[in-house]
Amino acid sequence: MTPLLRTFLLVALIATSLVTAGCAGSNRIEVRTVGETEGLYIDIGELKYQVQISRELNPGDREDSAYLVGLPAGEKLKNNESWFGVFVRAQNTTEEKTLPMAEDFEIVDSEGHHYEPVDINLELNPWAYKPGDLEPGGLFPPPNSVQAQGPIKGGLLLFKIPVEAYQNRPFEFEIHGPGEAKDTGMVSLDV
Repeated sequence: MTPLLRTFLLVALIATSLVTAGCAGSNRIEVRTVGETEGLYIDIGELKYQVQISRELNPGDREDSAYLVGLPAGEKLKNNESWFGVFVRAQNTTEEKTLPMAEDFEIVDSEGHHYEPVDINLELNPWAYKPGDLEPGGLFPPPNSVQAQGPIKGGLLLFKIPVEAYQNRPFEFEIHGPGEAKDTGMVSLDV
């Protein structure tokens, strides 16, 4: 065997090994707990969550006023506050387990201020995020729900944010999973 042929065969063997190693690694399932932007799925426990959209809500707008139905009695904005909505989807990708959805959420601004969602009457507001159990392969919002048929296709979590906090962007939306593990995921909101 000539030295040139031997070198060629060695290079071909190395290239084949690299391609084979690359293919074997591609079968791994990526677990993501941080979304650098909305729209990416993140994994919290065994469920996947996605922020469909987040935005400031205008009570004078016809669409936005529908999202504000079911607020607690006397719940109003102060002059220096605004309503902010985060619309979320969840998916159970398991084939055999019914799993509980997250119930604990918050927005954290770049100064470290924490904001929790306002309680919305789930019976009065068809757009609200409704935690519960997701069947194997299940989606929230369910395909036949108002939320899934609406323009945003997610359940609303409503926050009261001081107007001055918009200076402290980016906002991070944290999802704290249920159960003892309390897995947490974070999505950077497009504000």
